[in-house]
Amino acid sequence: MDKDSAGLGHRGCDHVFFIGFLGAGKTTVARNLGNMFHRSFVDVDRMVERELHESVARIFETRGEAAFRRAETRSLESLRSRQSLLVSCGGGIVEGPDNARIMHEMGSIVYLDGTLEDSLRQIRRPEKRPDLGDLEHARALYAHRRPLYEEAADYRVSISGKTFEQVAYDVAGLLWERGLL
Repeated sequence: MDKDSAGLGHRGCDHVFFIGFLGAGKTTVARNLGNMFHRSFVDVDRMVERELHESVARIFETRGEAAFRRAETRSLESLRSRQSLLVSCGGGIVEGPDNARIMHEMGSIVYLDGTLEDSLRQIRRPEKRPDLGDLEHARALYAHRRPLYEEAADYRVSISGKTFEQVAYDVAGLLWERGLL
């Protein structure tokens, strides 16, 4: 039984939120689906950058992760007045104590699930990923976040061994079947 049929579904908004580890392809999948289905997509990290007038890496460096996480939650809250968005969330969105609840109130959450290696293979500019750190830190972060993603997710789509295009088609099929696209 998915969370929607268990009575935990959203009211009002009908957004689809994409969560997963760094490099899982959340932004690419949201953009591809937006183009395929003529739906608007937004990237929460870009929203935070616009609000704070700095890159994510710079925000982490100058203001700290806590300030970034607060801005991230404000960005999520700002989506309440909009409809039918495809929302790419940063890899750490599940770190915010209220973020999963906020997303569930506004829509459905799709977890792009893969191994740490799947994600690391996709990261082209690790310097833009301030919470990634070295390989040991990345392993610990992945182990910490994976159960948070699983708990938050309404749906899970595997990214292992697939191109972003294949993942987008898999997600599109799932969302279409559920009446979410």
